[in-house]
Amino acid sequence: MAELDKLGLLKANLGITSEARDPYLQSILTSVEGELNASGVTIGDEDNPAIMLQVDYAAWRFRNRGEGAMPRNIQYRLHNLMVGQVSADD
Repeated sequence: MAELDKLGLLKANLGITSEARDPYLQSILTSVEGELNASGVTIGDEDNPAIMLQVDYAAWRFRNRGEGAMPRNIQYRLHNLMVGQVSADD
């Protein structure tokens, strides 16, 4: 999935229609992808669950400025993707 599509999904999640925050939102998406890759989650072009996790994680980071504990649903999905990708590699 193209970065523009991820940005569009993130903006839809946040209810943002203007392009004024696009550079900031794109940097959050890039940062989250790096964090996910460091955790062992690879985000492929067609990997919809991982892409949606990236978008939801970035939306949480935008709304909360990364403060506080990660929401349980994001933790759960991250764990499942990590386990799923490790078992797929075996």
